[in-house]
Amino acid sequence: MSAAALSGIDLPGFSVIRANTWCRWRIQARRRYGFLPAGSLRAVPCFISSRIRNIGIMAHIDAGKTTTTERMLYYSGYTHSLGDVDDGDTVTDFMAQERERGITIQSAAVTFDWKEHRINLIDTPGHVDFTLEVERALRVLDGAVAVFDASAGVEAQTLTVWRQADKHHVPRVCFLNKMDKPGANLSYSVESIKKKLKANPILLQIPIGSGKGFTGLVNLVTSQRMMWPQSDDSNGRVFVTKPLSSSDDPELLRHVREARNNLIEQVADLDDEFAELLLGEFSENFDAVPPEKLQMAVRRVTLAQKGVPVLCGSALRNKGVQPLLDAITAYLPAPNERHHDLVQWYGNDLCALAFKVVHDKQRGPLVFVRIYSGALKAQSAVHNINRNTTERMSRLMVPFADQHIEIPSLTAGNIALTVGLKQTVTGDTIVASKSSASQAARRLLELEEKKVKGSDKEAETLILAGVEVPDPVFFCTIEPPTMAKQADLDHALACLQREDPSLKVKTDPDSGQTILCGMGELHIEIIHDRIRREYSLETYLGPLQVAYRETVLQSGCAVDTLDRTLGDRRHVVTASLQVSPREETACDIAYGEGVAENLAPDLKDAVENGIHSAYLQGPLLGFPAQGVTTVVQAVSVQSGTSVAMVSACVSRCMLKAMKQAGGQVLEPLMSLEITVEAEHLSLVLGDLAQRRGSIQDIQSRQDCKVVLASVPLAETMGYSTMLRTLTSGSATFSMQLSSYEAMNPEIQSALVNKMAGLA
Repeated sequence: MSAAALSGIDLPGFSVIRANTWCRWRIQARRRYGFLPAGSLRAVPCFISSRIRNIGIMAHIDAGKTTTTERMLYYSGYTHSLGDVDDGDTVTDFMAQERERGITIQSAAVTFDWKEHRINLIDTPGHVDFTLEVERALRVLDGAVAVFDASAGVEAQTLTVWRQADKHHVPRVCFLNKMDKPGANLSYSVESIKKKLKANPILLQIPIGSGKGFTGLVNLVTSQRMMWPQSDDSNGRVFVTKPLSSSDDPELLRHVREARNNLIEQVADLDDEFAELLLGEFSENFDAVPPEKLQMAVRRVTLAQKGVPVLCGSALRNKGVQPLLDAITAYLPAPNERHHDLVQWYGNDLCALAFKVVHDKQRGPLVFVRIYSGALKAQSAVHNINRNTTERMSRLMVPFADQHIEIPSLTAGNIALTVGLKQTVTGDTIVASKSSASQAARRLLELEEKKVKGSDKEAETLILAGVEVPDPVFFCTIEPPTMAKQADLDHALACLQREDPSLKVKTDPDSGQTILCGMGELHIEIIHDRIRREYSLETYLGPLQVAYRETVLQSGCAVDTLDRTLGDRRHVVTASLQVSPREETACDIAYGEGVAENLAPDLKDAVENGIHSAYLQGPLLGFPAQGVTTVVQAVSVQSGTSVAMVSACVSRCMLKAMKQAGGQVLEPLMSLEITVEAEHLSLVLGDLAQRRGSIQDIQSRQDCKVVLASVPLAETMGYSTMLRTLTSGSATFSMQLSSYEAMNPEIQSALVNKMAGLA
């Protein structure tokens, strides 16, 4: 089908690509897309970097990320009608599971224009089970919009995504959404940003009216007010902007004057250039500060991450989204304003990072890449440094949620979708060719040899940093309907693993069963549902189990000898090891005096491989070990012994030492945040006590109570159903992994008996 058939616009030379099997469902829903003018699309390859904004929308679940994104697409002219999360017809929530549940499960990229700027936007999930989607999006973005529920302020998952943005040094703009809610509170939300996020909020707007009476806002930078009509047939497109005058409400004028003076003083404290301007020209009259100078100062503060601009509005009621788009272009950085040390070695050659993979039944894997330098061209070969392979890219597209537009090339600073890269996975670095990588290596080597003055640090690698994947906390067995379908199941799981690195699949060495490991109940439920729908496999899931960890209680020593004859060759190894607990979670390997020096490199590698292999199975239940230090006291190897036998002996010796040291099961603890009405508080607290929960704090939020608790993951099975029952569906909760803690001896004993089949 041509682009014209979908949008009513003639786009010669372009084809719309279905990147998801649910595209047919979308067409049936009769959502019409107003694609960008053909001239704009042809200009994509040469769009100047300073006019590009790569941003992400991040927030706690139900804060309004997808609704805000939907309004951005509508006001930019990308869509002709407004989608709604409850109706299941939004652009970025295109998966069937997202439409049914009304939540975002996977990040979706869209590209649109706003006032001569190209915006590449990624809508990210808010549920903790899909936090990897936020992580890999922020890894490649230059800026982010943090969306808050103005009645709740900073919530649990907000803290998580904010820390992720801090880790990647991403400048942010805050949007206080849902100002139309009865409990919306601007000052409370701003204060929670300051206290909970340890950020420096710079308030740029104040609302006019509150709750259902929220009708507009005042821009403190320009001293203008924006008013949206109460009965609006234009879906928020039409609003009135005019300067404040002496005829306006005196109380509003006083409030605006105080807020603007506070804004100017705050920015002056954070930006020396603006402070000098104030002291020189406007010390007597802050009202005379030009809006352009103030806006430039706010931009410098934002890019330096000394503060975060705060705006307000109501995306659902179509108020305040256009000023948010203006703030994105005004305050968030362009790609050329973000410094990446590694890119300098490639010069004008291609350097890009693959950050997401999705599978299409017709075209195979579609790889999302962020281009950091050079240009990416269709029908060209690219070199994957991580895999040391060269692949030919058949097509290049600009991402538009589940529909994409094919283009011939794309320049640095953009996000692209590629077809034909069958071996590339999340986190791989892509360059123009093997020779390009060699030239970059030579440039790096020349700098190191010359030891250029003023170079604070030297790049250690030519590979862009990938994405940190969290360890799974839940696992269960998965079986095909028949053994004949096992190959189909393996293929489905391989594709899903490539799409979602937080999904782990392994085979039980004893039973041969396939084990699915995920980030939570919802994560595994979604994977199971996708296998059924997308791969037509009615699989069976075993009961969910918790991914425990193990450690040792005290020091333990062991000596083990392996003496085995295979064919006409005798293998003899003797190993002596000591294990002991350590405070850090990571495991450590050390050597006794003179031991490491007397081991050949291949034997040393074999010893460490054996130790790492033993760390994968603890002494009690076979869960991975953590917090263990191993000291290699002696290793004796007879001539002719294979390195595999050395690893086997060391691994067996490790198991003996850990059993002697005494095993301890560590269970994952979850940080739980529950928002509940006061009348149901006692019931919720009583239920938490039965679940071995520990109450950390009880806070007040408007008319509700917020319970902060720590609960063992094993006790949270089915908690959402129980909470709905206890509170008549009025309470909400969110949780995330906090830490691993030692299990109570009685409960540990019961768990060991249960796992051994004795209970």
